[in-house]
Amino acid sequence: MRDQLKIVGQYILPKHLLSRFTGKLASAKMGKFTTFLIKQFIAKYKINMSEAKHPEPEYFETFNDFFTRELKEGARTVIEGDNNLAIPVDGKVSQQGDIKQGRLFQAKGHDFSLRELLGGRDDVAAPFDDGIFSTVYLAPKDYHRIHMPITGKLEQMIFIPGDLFSVNPLTAENVPNLFARNERAVAIFSTAIGPMAMVLVGATIVASIETVWEGTLKSKDIQYWDYSDQDITLEKGAEMGRFKLGSTIIALFPKDSIEFAENLQAGSDTHLGELFATVK
Repeated sequence: MRDQLKIVGQYILPKHLLSRFTGKLASAKMGKFTTFLIKQFIAKYKINMSEAKHPEPEYFETFNDFFTRELKEGARTVIEGDNNLAIPVDGKVSQQGDIKQGRLFQAKGHDFSLRELLGGRDDVAAPFDDGIFSTVYLAPKDYHRIHMPITGKLEQMIFIPGDLFSVNPLTAENVPNLFARNERAVAIFSTAIGPMAMVLVGATIVASIETVWEGTLKSKDIQYWDYSDQDITLEKGAEMGRFKLGSTIIALFPKDSIEFAENLQAGSDTHLGELFATVK
């Protein structure tokens, strides 16, 4: 009954209004009150601040600065080798596997459309038909910067406004079409193994999605950027974006391009830089 009330509440709550309010609060410089909030958050979610470049709560002027904190040098090691892809985020695998008949598995009883996820464009979705995907959930305790699994040249990006349901496991199991209905940014890269899509999915209380090349993304309408005539290349392990408060990423690859690491499956913890997949 408690779980059902949580799901019903998400349909009723004014999620965009709540997220805007939280975003303003998280970006406000409130001195000792900001420090108090950060300390409470660290204690509640048992965050390992010894990994942070700046471990002292007092260092951060805003909650967003804390939430998007950098890791200290050496906290993560990016796996070497041209045939090895690196895990792009700290988090937990929600689902991963084959894209079947243009659909991705979400949770028991639920799947969703590849084309809808990518903004409804056939030309963007076509390279990933019958491909492979991995969905990774970032919990509040996790490091919230997203890094490149493989070196890639940015070709295009689509920002798709939408709902802001929570993306935690309970919601994934109970809200149909979750990842293709929430606000999201789709970045398409060309790589040595073909095209790769990195989909950054927004959620309740996520103040914003950011990329390193465009900054904060926000719009009431679908936005499209073409970078094909620009040389925006990000190396494996380089930061490509971040979430201000938690969410989910979905990585898409073409058919027969990679094979995910054997130790990664639904429910597995992920650690930035470790082996994500190998080239076939």
